[in-house]
Amino acid sequence: MKAEGRIRALIVDDEIHARDELAVLIEETGEFTIEGSCANALEAFQAIRRHKPDVVFLDIQMPVLSGFELLSMIDEEDMPRIVFVTAYDEYAIQAFEENALDYLLKPVEKDRLCKTITRLKKDFDRERRWDEGFGFREENRLPYPFTEIKKIPCLLANRVKLINTSEVEFVRCDMAGVYVVCPKGEFYTELTLKVLESRTGLVRCHRQFLVNLDAVDEILLNDHMLAQMQTKSGRSVPVSRRYLRKIKEKLAI
Repeated sequence: MKAEGRIRALIVDDEIHARDELAVLIEETGEFTIEGSCANALEAFQAIRRHKPDVVFLDIQMPVLSGFELLSMIDEEDMPRIVFVTAYDEYAIQAFEENALDYLLKPVEKDRLCKTITRLKKDFDRERRWDEGFGFREENRLPYPFTEIKKIPCLLANRVKLINTSEVEFVRCDMAGVYVVCPKGEFYTELTLKVLESRTGLVRCHRQFLVNLDAVDEILLNDHMLAQMQTKSGRSVPVSRRYLRKIKEKLAI
């Protein structure tokens, strides 16, 4: 939270009227500073990395990527508190299974929002007391049980390309960023190697590479416990000594 005690919030909803109505309601409480308003999960992903809000009021059912899928894209250290906001009460159980701090049903009522503010303040207070050395942190905000990433959002000049993880040959990173490599080419993504390794079926083979073992055509063993993998499209992927045994085990060689 900021020094003046206001809660930094981000609103994510594909319906502009729903975003505007919630923004008015939130501002009327005098408890929040709205850091941004996003129309989809990809905008929200970028805004969370940029603004690092205290809480995200997150719609669940959105086109292309859902609110639950958005959570799977975020690094744990960047994860804000989540308040799900939706018109469908059948998502309530799943929302709390995802360890959401709260769940609001549209249209959001002022009295109900006040209860959310109370929960937020209690959570901030517990975190503050832990940081100041009072007692033990309560496990009230466990890491979210992330869903598997099945589509990787990649940025092009004026659009976003979603690449199925089954189509990926490997992922590499360098000083310029993280790139998803498939038979059709290389595509830049804002997702980190850490997220992609833990939430897809891609396997670490090098400090800077993840590989889809289903795309491997052969593995070439070199001296000093080093190796190279060749993909079915003819690309070469390095395997470092640290990960060679793991790769061999997974390939049953």
